[in-house]
Amino acid sequence: MWSSRRRALRGGVVALATLATAGCGFTRRQPPRLAFGSIALAGFAPRSPLAAELTRQLRAQVQVLPAPDRADVVLESLDDAREKSIVASTAAAQVREVQLRLRFHFSARTPSGRLLIPRAELMVARDLSTTEAASLAKAFEEAELYREMQADVVQQVLRRLASITV
Repeated sequence: MWSSRRRALRGGVVALATLATAGCGFTRRQPPRLAFGSIALAGFAPRSPLAAELTRQLRAQVQVLPAPDRADVVLESLDDAREKSIVASTAAAQVREVQLRLRFHFSARTPSGRLLIPRAELMVARDLSTTEAASLAKAFEEAELYREMQADVVQQVLRRLASITV
């Protein structure tokens, strides 16, 4: 008997919360809307994970073309680097903390050469504590942090691309 009352009360609370958030204008974050129909990626290294993620995200809205001369916008990678530096170590020279950085320099232009976004740099950094005993687990954590940083950079690039008009 109590469980059915609790279930009914819980259902009422969920319904009330849904109505409250609907009335306040809350919506989930949507990807930025792009004002062009096609884009080409240029200057990326073969099998670049950043280019693959950008392509995946861009295909949801625009056509990604292999040839820059037929695209409305050309996103040009000037530099795409992953860096790792030691932040802290012990007296015995064991690494305790590293900083992971993802740097992306890019520009956007039309196929005719008109600059839409001048050379820009995006840099994302994360700190990672480490121990020799958990090196395999930390390697997996490092790979996951790089994936998260890459997703952050892609979202920042999409926001910048949304600000241009062709």
